[in-house]
Amino acid sequence: MKNMVKSLLFVFVILMLFAIPAHAGDVNLSGAASLKDVVSELENIFAKNNPGVTFQNNFGASGAVAKQIENGAPADLFFSANLQWMDYLKGKKFMDDKNIRTFAFNTLVFVGKPDLKVKAMRDVAKLDKIAIGSPKSVPAGEYAVQAFKKAGIDKQLENKLVMAKDVRACLMYADSGEVSGAFVYKTDAELMAKNVKILFTVPQDLYPRVTYPVGLTTAGSKKPEAVAFYKFLQSPEAEKVLVKYGFAVK
Repeated sequence: MKNMVKSLLFVFVILMLFAIPAHAGDVNLSGAASLKDVVSELENIFAKNNPGVTFQNNFGASGAVAKQIENGAPADLFFSANLQWMDYLKGKKFMDDKNIRTFAFNTLVFVGKPDLKVKAMRDVAKLDKIAIGSPKSVPAGEYAVQAFKKAGIDKQLENKLVMAKDVRACLMYADSGEVSGAFVYKTDAELMAKNVKILFTVPQDLYPRVTYPVGLTTAGSKKPEAVAFYKFLQSPEAEKVLVKYGFAVK
């Protein structure tokens, strides 16, 4: 009889262990590829002060990531590189309307080999291949296309554009010499470029300001760890990290 009771207790304990989520402290984060390094550092700072909290990251083109969330990918927070993809998920009822805010700002630049004679938008039209992020899913590519149209060089570039899956892949194309140059974010160029440099900054009047909104998803708004991290992102400490990586906060 005693052995039977022990066996039943053992089974009960095992069942209780399996009933407790194995990753109760996990925060699922999805966001723009250009935020990978700065957000990773912010996660490390937060995790040190909140033992037991771990992050599962999914970085890529904002549009691609948004579609993944729409199709069921787990996400507690979403960072977009433009307002449109945040609004897209908000319209689909995936975001918590009360917990969406501007996270940071960036600038679009053109990178190429140091000896390349390119100083302005009009000079880009003389090149053979130019990389941009695919405008359908990569905000940096969409910003670039808007700049082309306003600068009046869009027709000249029609057969010269090489589409990249995200803005960092775009930079890699230029860095490896596969294209003559690329339109990327200033932060990525300063952080990752090895063989290319910023040749000029795209005039701000040619495209909307690069704005990164961040928000809690409807699932994330119910998770204390995700809510706490979202609040941490609004702190002076978080702003200092953003500035260190070259982002603007105002």
